[in-house]
Amino acid sequence: MAVVVRIPTPLRKLTGNQNEVREEGGTIREILKNLESHYPGIGERLADESGELRRFINIYVNEEDIRFRDGLDTAIKPGDEVSIIPAIAGGAK
Repeated sequence: MAVVVRIPTPLRKLTGNQNEVREEGGTIREILKNLESHYPGIGERLADESGELRRFINIYVNEEDIRFRDGLDTAIKPGDEVSIIPAIAGGAK
């Protein structure tokens, strides 16, 4: 089943400047694997060498952080929306 994946601005150059893509997968892990196969280079920006989500990347399914669900094994169902949100740090004091 394909779901909508929202792509943050810093990663859009890897998706041909698309802000949303449709991707197949039954879990977040499968969606990330399929994203990498369609948009080479995006996977290394989202996950580390061991395949775990980088700590500065947040992924939400229907506005719920996957870290409070089953992490990368969070199940996806038809109609779900996946948002990739990079953490923002820094700023002026």
